[in-house]
Amino acid sequence: MINNIKTVFSIKDLENLSGIKAHTIRIWEKRYNILEPMRTDTNIRFYNLHNLQKLLNITLLHEYGYKISKIATYPEEKIPQLVREIISKKNSQNYAITSFKMAMMNFDQELFFNTFDWLITEKTFKEVFKEHFLPLLKELGLLWQSETITPANEHFMSHLIKQKILIYTESLQIRKPIKTDRIFVLSLPLNEIHQIGLLYLQYEILDKGYKTIYLGESMPIENLQDLTKHFENITFISFMTVQPDRSVINQYVKSMGQKLLQKNNEIWLMGKMVEYIDEKVLTDRIRVFDSMEETINML
Repeated sequence: MINNIKTVFSIKDLENLSGIKAHTIRIWEKRYNILEPMRTDTNIRFYNLHNLQKLLNITLLHEYGYKISKIATYPEEKIPQLVREIISKKNSQNYAITSFKMAMMNFDQELFFNTFDWLITEKTFKEVFKEHFLPLLKELGLLWQSETITPANEHFMSHLIKQKILIYTESLQIRKPIKTDRIFVLSLPLNEIHQIGLLYLQYEILDKGYKTIYLGESMPIENLQDLTKHFENITFISFMTVQPDRSVINQYVKSMGQKLLQKNNEIWLMGKMVEYIDEKVLTDRIRVFDSMEETINML
């Protein structure tokens, strides 16, 4: 695993992580000497973690109105100092995501926790998740696809976010449900392992006062059917991020309907794969949702 940890970055990686175009980074280097890349034998630029951190800090200052020509005149230690002054005002939306990225690249749990603690003093957990974790997770997917980060980076950050969701969820699970007209069963299809959206949705459902039963990843429909022997008025919720395959998804949804829709039960589906579900398969008790927000608004 240690060999998979990325410590050297191309200029394209810097572009992906900072949002600053490679062309602009080259201009900043040439004109202002803000970064000192190393070079291969064939004269191709490459960068280390220090370069990445410096660029992310410079990007933040630039967003707050500092001119690059001015930043370039500062001594090395002044740049992080100015960043700290900005974040001490607790008004930097982008700082948190930048900080989480650096925690991910350095496998730095302490930085993750410190950044989260800084945010949670001013925001609710819902706000932190929607304003910071969700955009970060979307970006992580793109960074992983472009090979800017390794699976180790992505798993490290995903696990820490899951951990926070579970901590805040537990504080709601110990409360007695105040709404008893419906129970929510949350699971993922076979071979589906993307849990974060489902975990967060459980938090929202509990917050609304309902009882939840969380079954997690890779759940066969037959096992979900067991729940119908114990409860009535169940809403089965499933995220379909990569599974079932588009070639079998309609048959899968039909099977869910046949096995689960008794006693006023419902099925709610969301995730990337739902766009491949034929409308003919859907009924007033099998619903597809385009977003987490739309699902939450139905509660």
